[in-house]
Amino acid sequence: MDWQTWHDAYDDPGSRLTQRLRVVRQRIRLALDACPPGPLRLVSLCAGQGRDVLEVLAGHPRREDVLARLVELDPRNTAVAEETARTRGLEQVEVITADAALTDHYRGMAPADIVLACGVFGNITDEDVERTVDTCAQLCRTGGTVIWTRHRKPPDLVPEICRWFEERGFRLAWLSGPDAGFGVGAHRFTGSPRPLITGKRMFTFVGYDLLGNG
Repeated sequence: MDWQTWHDAYDDPGSRLTQRLRVVRQRIRLALDACPPGPLRLVSLCAGQGRDVLEVLAGHPRREDVLARLVELDPRNTAVAEETARTRGLEQVEVITADAALTDHYRGMAPADIVLACGVFGNITDEDVERTVDTCAQLCRTGGTVIWTRHRKPPDLVPEICRWFEERGFRLAWLSGPDAGFGVGAHRFTGSPRPLITGKRMFTFVGYDLLGNG
């Protein structure tokens, strides 16, 4: 899979990816609005070109409060994200070219106020989805929000994902309808964050085409 070319679908205003992106941006804005005053931390797993986070931060009144770390493996995508952050004057955004599955890359940022796992759950095994949800209890602060995506093709894993979050101290804040053509969820963490265990792998990025989700 060419993950830079994959992002070209976002340039089509009628594509399903673009429709999903609009929803994700809306949930990020609402999560920022709900954050308490003061400095905020945001982390994005498999951040791609940062089209969700950077667009929202550029126009949000809390932009100067947000310290963000975007982790993405494809250097062509991180180059785009870095250029976008620079041109938008988002000096507190850090873009890292690295394997987002490794917990080491969130050291110093966890627990965060907002955790993004968008474009992740449809590209990894079910077991790794649950493992990543479990790790979100290390990545997210009490009262923080995890925003995630997953396709709704059969077998629909979204109900299970919601259950896994709830079992780990998260409360469902919002979920897109099953007829939307995609799944976007937002879970608020009501528990106490566990210490971040570094040196651990949350998932192995397989790709939706190899998983039979394409």
